[in-house]
Formats: sequence, C-alpha cells, structure tokens
Amino acid sequence: MRGGAGHGTSFRPPCPPGSNPTMAGPQTRERALDMQADEDTGDGLQSSHRMLSFSDALLSIIATVMILPVTHTKIYPEEQFDTTIRKLLATKIAVYLMTFLLVTVAWTAHIRLFQVVGKIDDILALLNLACMMTITFLPYTFALMVTFPDVPLGIFLFCVCVITIGLTQAVIVGYAFHYPHLLNQQIAHSAHKAAFRQHILGIVLRGPALCFVAALFSLFFFPVSYLLMAMVIFLPYISKAAGWCKDRIRGPRDPPTQSLEFFTFDLHEPLSKERVEAFSDGVYAIVATLLILDICEDNVPEPKDVEEQFHGSLVAALGAFGPHFLAYFGSFATVGLLWFAHHSLFLHVRRATRAMGLLNTLALAFVGGLPLAYQRTSALAQQPHEELESIRVSCVIIFFASIFQFAMWTAALLREREALHPSARFGGQEHALMFAKLALYPCASLLAFASTCFLRRFSTAIFHLMQVTVPFAFLLLRLLLRLALAVLRALRGLLARPVGPELSDQGAANARSQLLPAPC
Repeated sequence: MRGGAGHGTSFRPPCPPGSNPTMAGPQTRERALDMQADEDTGDGLQSSHRMLSFSDALLSIIATVMILPVTHTKIYPEEQFDTTIRKLLATKIAVYLMTFLLVTVAWTAHIRLFQVVGKIDDILALLNLACMMTITFLPYTFALMVTFPDVPLGIFLFCVCVITIGLTQAVIVGYAFHYPHLLNQQIAHSAHKAAFRQHILGIVLRGPALCFVAALFSLFFFPVSYLLMAMVIFLPYISKAAGWCKDRIRGPRDPPTQSLEFFTFDLHEPLSKERVEAFSDGVYAIVATLLILDICEDNVPEPKDVEEQFHGSLVAALGAFGPHFLAYFGSFATVGLLWFAHHSLFLHVRRATRAMGLLNTLALAFVGGLPLAYQRTSALAQQPHEELESIRVSCVIIFFASIFQFAMWTAALLREREALHPSARFGGQEHALMFAKLALYPCASLLAFASTCFLRRFSTAIFHLMQVTVPFAFLLLRLLLRLALAVLRALRGLLARPVGPELSDQGAANARSQLLPAPC
C-alpha cells in the first residue's frame, strides 16, 4: 500500500525473520523496484540512461554533418581538377578530420564525466542540454572556417564554443560534488572527494585552456590556432607520454593513498562498450541518411524540364540520373557493410580499450567522408575529366575507413584477455572469419586504387565492379573460408602422407611409442 503522495515514498511491511527477500518471487522484486523508483522520484533523482542515449545520438549527428560543407564544394563541369581545386579540397578534408576528432574528444569527455556522475536531477539535465546546444553550433563555425579559411572569425568562434563546452562540463562537476548523492558510489563514499574533484576539473579544463590560447592566436596568426586545436585531440596521449618520460627520468613515484584512475585518460583504460556502439551506430546511420538526402535534393526533375526536354516522359527523365542511382546504391552498400563489419567485431569485444576507442574514432571520421565519395563518383558523367581523381579519392576514403577497423581488431588481439571473448582470440573458431571480414574492404579498395594506375581507361568500371563484388563476397565469405581451410587441410595431409610401406610402419611404431608410458 502506497504512502501519501506528498512524501513520494512507499511503505512496505518488514520481511519475516529468516526470510530471504531475493527468493520471494517476481512480485516481491517488482515491488522492490517500484519502491526504488518512488524513492528516486521523491528525491528528485533520475536515471541518466535516456539522457546519455540522447547525448550520444546528438553528438554522432553533429560529428557526421561536419562533412556537409566539404561535400557541397562546387566544382563546375568547365573547371579543371587542377592544383588549386585539389588544395582547396585537401584543406577542407583536413579541417573536417580535425573538427570531427574534436567532437569525439567532447564525446569521450562526456563518457568519463558520467562515469563520475551516477544520478542526475533537473539541474544536471538542463546543464547537459546547455552543453549539447553549444555542441550543435560547431558545424556552423566549421562551415565558416572552410568557406573563409583566411578570415580568423570562424576559428575564433569554434574555439569559443569548445571553451563554453568545457566550462559547462566543469559546472556539472562542481554541482555534482556539491551534492555528493549524485556521484558514483565509489567517489561519494570516498574520503578523498576533494582530490577527486581537483583531478577531474584539471582534466576537463585542459582542452578549453588550449582553445583559449588558440582563440588569442587566431586574432593575429591563425596557423598556430590549428596546431593548438590539433594538440587538444592528442592531449591525453601527450600527457601519457610525458608522464612515462618523467617516470623514466625521476624513477617511479609512490602510489597515492587513493587511486584517481576512475576518471583518467589512460591509453588502456576501457571505455563504455555500450556508448561506443551507440555513437558508432549513430554515425553509420546518419551517413547512410545523408546519401538519400542528396538523391532527394538533386535527382528529382522539375516538371517543366520533364515536359520540355523529355516530352513528358518521367521514366526518360529519371534515366538521365542513372549514374547517380548507381553511385547511391554502391555507397549505401559500402556504408552498410562497413557497419556490418563493425557490428561483427563488437560481438566479440568484451571491453573497448582506449587504443580501440581512438582507432574507432579514426575509422568513423573516414566513414563520415563517404558522402564525399558519393558526390565525386555520382558526378562522373557530368565531369569525365575528373574521373581518375574522383575514383582515387573514393578508394582512399574506403581504404582508411576499413583499415582502421582492421587496426582496431589488431589492438583488441594485443590485449585479447581483457578485450575479447575466448572464441575470437588467437586460434579461436571465429578468429579466421573475423580476420577475413575486416581484410576484405582494405584489400578491395587497395586493389582498385592500384588498378587505376595501370588501367586508367577502365577506372570507373573497376570501381563499380568493386562495389558490386564485395557485397557478394561478404555473403559467400563463410563458405569460401570453409573451402579454403578444407583445401589447406587436404594439402597438408598430402604433404604429410608417408611415401612407402616402410615409412608407414615406422610412423605407426612412433605413434604407438608415444602412447606408451616413459621408462622410469
């Protein structure tokens, strides 16, 4: 029976002496859960699960739409793909990679932050929304950076946004430590909460401090600003390397009375596997969605054009967009199969190490560039003089998006006892299949790129052939792998078969001798 509504708690009679509440059946467990929910509601506390899911979805969207100013770079048919165009496109791609990685740094800090904060209330939820609102402004500042690369305003505004994000996260830390019941239980019951707070604030404010210096440099020498923002990405690894060098020079220090590793950027510290999967799924889903948005925007003919140019035949009008649809289906298949490889990899992952997190971020950055590959390959019919460059750009993007997945698998194997389930470790039953899945796209894209160097006239056909054959290879991969292993076993059996009866008798004698006990 529930208590008064004003108290927000529920009254339960005590369990009889000697009874075990965990064995009281499902109804008792449900009542216990109801009581816990009532208590949380009465105290104003909430579970952070839904807020974290919302934040992961929003961050993945923001990181992915950074590619839009790059894909919308206008190169008209009469323009040559000369050094100026290449430099412009390369600059935009480089700035995109940097800003994508900066967004993932904010996402990683968000993960660490809510490993410290266990529960939220209305104030924390609103502070998180303020942080997310600032993050959603980053694509606009990035668009200013790539559209006006010689004007420092875009860099300055981008740095201001990063500083605001860091300060908001610092306010979240201060608020949570002011009300310790919001903290993770390990920290809430610690006698070193002040040391924890100082340590966490120091880490949270490192990036904003560098961006503050970058904002100042943007006013008179903006190339240094790009260097400082790049340092924000690799700051955890720079700190790790500096600490390692300091320990080598000074010798190992005495361990602290209470470990502060709960909120660190240790290279081998595991990330939340669930949040890594959620963020990655968001990036793959948004990239796939961006492809169809381009189709809807650019490949729906105007009624006036259908009447004048195609004599009212919509089929004939849509036929003119055939290369665009072919590029779309090929690009979607690439995104979907890269997600499938990522999904297959994380089925075998128990914990995502820090190195795996970095490699996953790099893989996602190039996955986010796949709309650019679609734009380049869909324009081959209108811009045939760019055919070779467009094919090569697409092959490079696909290669790096897949090779970083392969590197992530390698990093997991290097720490297999911590990171992988037993079936996928060296020699496990799924190891060879996983290796083949992750090696398929790097090998195919590298082969297609190399083929364009020798068979330039057929570069488009080679690229489209790769897009068509790789999905079928994924479908037949397990069968092909079994056939390959069967052939290898048959060849090994033929090579190991004895030549004559004497050797056969000798082999049988050796086999029997191995079964006999050794003499004392």
